[in-house]
Amino acid sequence: MSAAAAPPTRRPRAVRHRRTAAALILTLLGALLTALGPALPARAATAGNAASVTRAGDTFTVRTSSAAAVRIVVARADVFRIWLSPDGSFADDPAGSDLATTTSFGTVGATLTDAGAYWRIGTPAISLRINKKPLTFALYRADDTTLVWAEDRPTSWSAGRTTQYLGRAADEQFYGTGLHLGEWALRDRTVPVAVSNKWTEGTNASPAPFYMSTNGYGVMRNTWAPGSYDFRAPTALSHDEKRFDAWYFAGTSLKDVLDGYTDVTGKPFLAPAWGLELGNADCFNASNPDYQGDHNRVRHRTTPDVVGYAADARAADMPSGWILPNDGYGCGYTDLPSTVAALNEKGFRTGLWTSTGLSGIEHEVGTAGTRAVKTDVAWIGSGYKYAFDGVKQAVAGIEDNSDARRFVWTVDGWAGTQRNAVVWTGDTSGTWDAMRWHVPSIAGAGLSGLNYASGDIDGIFGGSPQTYVRDLQWKAFTPAFMTMSGWGATNPSAGYQDKQPWRFAEPYASINRKYLQLKMRLMPYLYTMGRTANETGVPSTRALVLEYPDDPVARGNATSGEFMAGDSFLVAPVVSDTAVRNGIYLPAGSWTDYWSGKVYQGPGWLDGYAAPLDTLPLFVRAGAIVPMWPQMNYTGEKAVSTLTYDVYPRGDSTFSLYEDDGVTRAYQDGAYARQRVDVHAPAAGRGDAVISVGAADGSYTGKAAARGYEFTVHSASAPTSVSVGGAPLPALAGKAAYDSASSGWYYDPADRAGVLWIKAGSRSEAFTVTASGITAAPGTPVGTRSAPIPQTGWKVVAADSQETAGENGAAANAIDGNPATIWHTQWSGGAAPLPHEIRIDLGARYAVDGLGYLPRQDGGVNGRIGRYEVYVADSTTAWGSPVATGSFADTAAAQQVSFTAASGRYLRLRVLSEAGGRGSWTSAAEITATGTEAPPGAATG
Repeated sequence: MSAAAAPPTRRPRAVRHRRTAAALILTLLGALLTALGPALPARAATAGNAASVTRAGDTFTVRTSSAAAVRIVVARADVFRIWLSPDGSFADDPAGSDLATTTSFGTVGATLTDAGAYWRIGTPAISLRINKKPLTFALYRADDTTLVWAEDRPTSWSAGRTTQYLGRAADEQFYGTGLHLGEWALRDRTVPVAVSNKWTEGTNASPAPFYMSTNGYGVMRNTWAPGSYDFRAPTALSHDEKRFDAWYFAGTSLKDVLDGYTDVTGKPFLAPAWGLELGNADCFNASNPDYQGDHNRVRHRTTPDVVGYAADARAADMPSGWILPNDGYGCGYTDLPSTVAALNEKGFRTGLWTSTGLSGIEHEVGTAGTRAVKTDVAWIGSGYKYAFDGVKQAVAGIEDNSDARRFVWTVDGWAGTQRNAVVWTGDTSGTWDAMRWHVPSIAGAGLSGLNYASGDIDGIFGGSPQTYVRDLQWKAFTPAFMTMSGWGATNPSAGYQDKQPWRFAEPYASINRKYLQLKMRLMPYLYTMGRTANETGVPSTRALVLEYPDDPVARGNATSGEFMAGDSFLVAPVVSDTAVRNGIYLPAGSWTDYWSGKVYQGPGWLDGYAAPLDTLPLFVRAGAIVPMWPQMNYTGEKAVSTLTYDVYPRGDSTFSLYEDDGVTRAYQDGAYARQRVDVHAPAAGRGDAVISVGAADGSYTGKAAARGYEFTVHSASAPTSVSVGGAPLPALAGKAAYDSASSGWYYDPADRAGVLWIKAGSRSEAFTVTASGITAAPGTPVGTRSAPIPQTGWKVVAADSQETAGENGAAANAIDGNPATIWHTQWSGGAAPLPHEIRIDLGARYAVDGLGYLPRQDGGVNGRIGRYEVYVADSTTAWGSPVATGSFADTAAAQQVSFTAASGRYLRLRVLSEAGGRGSWTSAAEITATGTEAPPGAATG
C-alpha cells in the first residue's frame, strides 16, 4: 500500500477546445519539428572542437575550444566512463559512488592514437573515437571498423538539461529504463526516466537511467537527475542537469552487457529462499486509534490476529512463506515478538511495512525477529537519492541486527536498486488490462538487471476470483510475489477484502493451490536462477530476446506477452477473459507442453491453445533439466530426502544446481554447494539417454551427507533397460510398486505423453543413470505468420472525417510510419458523429491476415478505438462482410487483430465506438497490416 492508496476514481473527461490561430501556428510548427527529429534545446551550448588529449594511466582528458572539458576513464577493456563538464572542472559528481560502486578492475593499458580527424582510445574490446571538429564520440569494436554507436551531433546542454544524440541503426532495438510499465522493446518510443508514482501504463514505477541496445552496448547515466529517453532517430537521451556523465558497457550479447552493468552497479541480491514464497500484507491491528481504516475489522483487531490467518493457510494446504501484519496507515503493531514467534512456528517469516522511516528497526529485527521491510511512498516517494538511501537503511537494519539476508520491497528504485531490493509496480487494480501490461513490465525490468520485480497479485484495488487466479498463475513463475488485502473487492464475505489465495471459494482455491504447490516443487530450480542473477546479472524472469537475441520476432514486442522463467520454461499468461490462448510464439527448437507432454517445433506461432481457467500455457525447452523438491508448504517444512530431476532429453544439455542454507549470508563466504548434471541423449528418434550426476561439491549448514535421487524422463517410448553406474535397475509393474520401492523404474505412457520414472536410491557421490532405447518425440510444427505489408505503396482513399483546422489530424498520418503523428477525426467546430472509417489502398493485392492498431502516443486518450469492423476487398464500392470484428482495449499499447486471410487491394477500418466512452472521436497513430502477396485480381477503385 502507498500514500496515494485510495480507490481509483474516474478522471474528468478530456475535452478538446477550440484553439486560437496562434495556437494553431505553434501546433503546426511543433508537428514540423517533430517530423524533423529531436532539436537542440533553446540556447543550448556544446563543447565546440576538441583541442587536445592528455592521459594519466587509463584516464584521458580532452580540452576543447570552449571552457568545457571531457574526462574519459577506461575502467576495463569493455567498460568506460565519459564525463563532460561544461566549465572544465570535475568537482560536480552528485552520484559519487552510490550508483557505480565498483570502478577499479586493474590496469587496462589502453592505447591512444592520433588518426588525424580523430583520436582513438583502444583496448582489446573497443575502439573509442574522439572526433575533433566538432567534438563528438563514436564507439567501434576493437577492429575499429564495426560501429557500435556514434553521436549524431555534439552533446548539448542548457541551464536545466543535457542531451546526447546518437544515430540509430536500421534494425536497432532498445531495452531498459528500469521497471517501465508496459512493453519492453522501446524503439520509436519516448520513455520517462523519472519518478511519477502514477503506476499506470507508460510510466515508470522504478526508473533506472540505463538502457541497452541490440548493437551490443549499454549506458548508465551517472546521475540522480530525472530524464527522458527518446528512441526515435536520432535517439535523444536527456537528463535535467547541466553536466553529462555516463558509464558505457560493451558486449557481444545483451547478457554480456547486463554482466558489465551489474559489475559496476552491483549484482542483484540473493533473496532468502522464503522470499521466493508467497507473501501477504494487511493491517492486523485495526483497533489502534491511529489506524485510518475500519477499526472494527473482524479478525484484524490486534497484531496476534494474524496468526489465525497463518493457521488458515496451513489448514488449507496452501503454500505461503511471509507476512507483513502492519500494512496500513496508522496500523502499527502490538505484541510483536510473540507474534513473530507464533508465525515462525507455522513456517511464516514476518516483515514490517513503513511509511514513516525505520526508527525501531534495531528492536524489530534484533529483538522481535522480523526479517523484511516494505517501504511506502509516503516515506520514500520523492524518489531518487532519498528513496535509494531509504532502501539502504532498510538493508542495514536487517543485516546489522541479524545474520539474515536483505529482503526489502520498494517503489521508486533507481540504477543500483537491484543489489538491494525487490521493486514492485505500486498501487494498481485487479483488471484484465492491468494484467496485460504487467507481463511485459516485469519481464522488461530484468532488462535493467532488476531480478526481483513484481506487482500485487490481482492488484490492490478491485479484482475478481477470475483475474486473481490468472494473475497468480504466471506470477508463480517469477521470483517474488505478494498479495495486498484490505483494499479490493469484497471477499470472501461482507466485511472482508481479502486477497490471500486460501480465502477464495472453489474452484479458485484449488487452482491457486495448484500453482503455489508447483512453485514450491520448483524452488531448487528458481533458487538456482536467483543465484545465476546474483553472479551474472541475467535475471530469472527473461524477455525472450535474452535467450533468442538473433530471432527478429523475439527482439520486439510481438513476444512481450510471454517470458522465459529461467532458461527452461516459456510462460504465456492468459490476460483476458478467455479459455483459448492465441499468439503464443515458440522460438526455434522443440518445446514440450508441461501439462500434456505434446511436443511442438518452433519457430512459429501457436494459436487456439486450450487454456481453461486452471491451465497456464507453459512450455519446456528441449534439453531442460529441472530440479524439484518434494511437495511442501514452506521452505524447511520437510527435509529434502529425495531430490527429483525432471528431464526433457534432446541432444546434450547441462544444469548446475546451487544450494546453501537459504537464510543467512554465509554463502558470501563460500558456504554453498554446486551439483552439475549433464545429459547426453538423441537429438531426434531413438537412442540412449545418459544422465551424469556430479557430487554436490561444497558445504553449508544443513547440507545432508546423502540423499535419494529420482528422475522423471520424458520419452515417447519405454526404455529397453535402465541402469545406475552400470548396474541394472529392476523394472517395476506400475506406480504402486514404484512408490513402495527404494529403487527401480517404470514407464507410464499415459503420463504426459510418456514419462519414465526412475528411483536411483540414496547417493553421496557422483553417479550415472543410463536409460537405453528412449525416444525423443518429433515435434508438431507450429504455424508461421505473414510479414508486415510495407506501407511505402499505401495511400488513403477516403476517410469520413479528419481534423485539419485545429491540428494536423490528417488521415494520412495513420499510415506514415511515424507514431508521433495521428489521424484524428474532426473536433473543431463540433465533433463528427460515429461511426468513422478509413479506407486504404495497399498499392497491390495482398492476402491480408492481420491488422495492427497503435493508439495515439502523445499522452492523449480521446479517440481510442473501441468496437471495430475490418474489411478487405478488391473494390471500394463492394466491401462484402467484415473479415474481423471486435473491441480494442482503452490503452496506449499497440494492439493486433488476426483473422483468416482475405485477398484484396483495399483495406477498410470502420470504427463503431470510442474505447473510453469519452466522445464520438476516432484517433490512430498508426494502422498497419500483415499478409502475403496475392495473385492479381479484378481490383477496382
